[in-house]
Parts: sequence; C-alpha cells; structure tokens
Amino acid sequence: MKEKSFADQTALITGGATGIGRSFTETLLEKGFGNVVIASRRKEVIDEATNELNQKYGGERVHSFAFDLREKEQTENLVEFCLDKFGAVDVLINNSGLAVPETVLELTDDGWDKVLDINLRGAMWLTKMLLPKMFEQDFGDIVNVSSQAGKNGYADVPSYCVSKYGLLGFAESVRDDVRKRNANVRVFNFCPGLVDVETPLDKKPRDGFIHVKNMAKTLAFSLSLDRNVILEDINIYSR
Repeated sequence: MKEKSFADQTALITGGATGIGRSFTETLLEKGFGNVVIASRRKEVIDEATNELNQKYGGERVHSFAFDLREKEQTENLVEFCLDKFGAVDVLINNSGLAVPETVLELTDDGWDKVLDINLRGAMWLTKMLLPKMFEQDFGDIVNVSSQAGKNGYADVPSYCVSKYGLLGFAESVRDDVRKRNANVRVFNFCPGLVDVETPLDKKPRDGFIHVKNMAKTLAFSLSLDRNVILEDINIYSR
C-alpha cells in the first residue's frame, strides 16, 4: 500500500483552534505534519490560534479558514482552498460538533436542525467532497469524532445522540465503499466519554473525565499504524 510521510501530508481539522481540535492540531505539528488547516466559523479565534501555533512550532504550517459548516457553498470553498493550495487533503478530521440540551418533550425544530446540520450533514459534505481525491491518489484517512452518545442514548440530549449514532452509521457506509474499491483509505471513529478540555495539560483531569491530551495521543497512534492495519471504532473514557 502507498505510504506517505507525515511531512508530506496535509490535514484538515474542523474546530481545530479550541478544545479537542486544538489538541489534535498541536499533536500533528509535533509529529511533523507538513500542513494543518484549521477551519471554523469564528475567524478571530482561528486566526489567533494560527499565529500562536506557527510561532510555537516554527514556519507557516498552520493555515486558517473561516466558514460555516452549515452552508454548503462555504464548505465547497474550504475544500477548493485546500485542494488548490496543497493538492490534496490526506487527513480529514470531522471534529466540529455541539449539543443542544433538550429532552424529547422539549425538542425544537431549530435545535434539532442545528445539531444535525453541524454534527452530521457537515461531516457528510466534507467526506463526500474530499473522498474523490483520496481515491485518486490512493491515500487518505478520515477521522470522525463521535461519542459514547453515539452508542448510548441520553435523555437530555436526544438530538446529539441521533447525530453521533448517524455519524457512526455513515462512517460504516464509507468503509464499505472503500473496501469494495480496495482503496487505501482508512476511517477511524473516536467515541469518547467526557473529555476535559479546560484543565491545563500538566494537571490531572477532573474526576470522571479523560484529559484532552489522551484524545491527541490516540490520534497520533492511529495515524502511525501500518496502512494494512484496520482500526475502526475507538472507545475511550474514564474509569
């Protein structure tokens, strides 16, 4: 199977400036990735993160792109930017997500649509738009940040659970397509429990939470595996 050094790869991370996405971005830079594109709606946040990370790690390896994942044209513009500038996206990390706390009896159309649009449809758009290039170059990785809420239902966030269950189902369909093409594309699903994105890296996480750095370690491990090794749904949570 085709191999590609990290230095020759480009990653696209939605929500890559904060929380889990920020930890992913820093890990890829530490591992020597050639380019990392961080994309989200808040331009000032991703621009600030881009400047900080380029100063910290040297060079101009981090690139920001402001877009709204709920808008198809803006998503297409993001993909066009990546392909024009770098030729390919080797690692797509569908990380952006949110929850609207509404019980079943409190569900609103607006809340439901917002969660499903960002957590599921946005990931579908990016995957669909970038897969053809991955098939063409016979190389690529897709990382979906799902959740334990994609395997267990919780009364206070039903729309979130639906979106994360749906993401796992969509990912399995992508895997089946990849298998039938015998393509060198891997699909990983991270299914964490509670993740502590607030505690500093040198401190212990809050009780019941895993530290965000453990998500980053899991990403680095997954991407470092031999191309013929299959690793699919990854459950990670605190004792």
